[in-house]
Amino acid sequence: MADDVHPAIEPYQVIQPPKPPALGGSVVVRNSVDEILDAVAADLLIQAVNCVRAFGDFHLALSGGSTPLPLYQRLMIDPRYRELPWSRTHLWIVDERRVPFDDAKSNFRAIDEIIGQHSGIPREQVHPMLAMSPTADADYERALRQALFFREKGQDRLDFVLLGMGNDGHTASLFPHSPALQAGHETLAHDDARPRLVRINDGPAVTPPDRVTMTFPLLNAARFIAVLVTGAGKKPMLSRIAAARAGKDTATPPTPTDLPILGIKPVAGELRWYLDADACPTPA
Repeated sequence: MADDVHPAIEPYQVIQPPKPPALGGSVVVRNSVDEILDAVAADLLIQAVNCVRAFGDFHLALSGGSTPLPLYQRLMIDPRYRELPWSRTHLWIVDERRVPFDDAKSNFRAIDEIIGQHSGIPREQVHPMLAMSPTADADYERALRQALFFREKGQDRLDFVLLGMGNDGHTASLFPHSPALQAGHETLAHDDARPRLVRINDGPAVTPPDRVTMTFPLLNAARFIAVLVTGAGKKPMLSRIAAARAGKDTATPPTPTDLPILGIKPVAGELRWYLDADACPTPA
């Protein structure tokens, strides 16, 4: 009878996430996509508040695609992130397909529908890439330089960049063996020694349609780079990256030309990977 009154209680088990692999930078692993999105959102909030306190504004660059959309929705509806200082935020787009804004493939369309139109961010602080323009890359680079000009030298950089990674190792719209990978060796004008910050990326190495994308010099200058990768389909590439970082790739070691994500190396900032358990490989 006592057992009926007080049935046995199964012990509560805490499932630990997998051990983080060595990918370069720090690595955060959580058991589920839901948990890893919370980790990204919490770090974004901290960065935003700190940057507004230090500089008066916050320059945020977001990527498109299906993976980060639930994160953007969470930032809008979860009360834990109501303190995000949207009125002091400049919203930039990491990369864009060369399609009109009313096209379903437009990264800006998706980001603007979730954040731009509902966060209260001033419209003049929302910066779409006018990707259909023949001078889209040069125009966006000038807009970035003008917006960041008012900060003191050394702080004139993006504060938080959210990237993803494709199954082929591309990030932003920097595809393996594509022209934009060489932007660090190019300049906007013959009398300007500064490397290209934004580049039109086209040609056979680019998954259609053509793109406009931030380049390594701009991305690697950022204060904080978050790389969000989820799903079992990404595990083989993450395993390869971990092996390359550890020098354990038995074949010819890959370069950023082969795997562009390897070119993400912040100069004076922080790189942090965010993985769910399904994507996390066994540490190399």
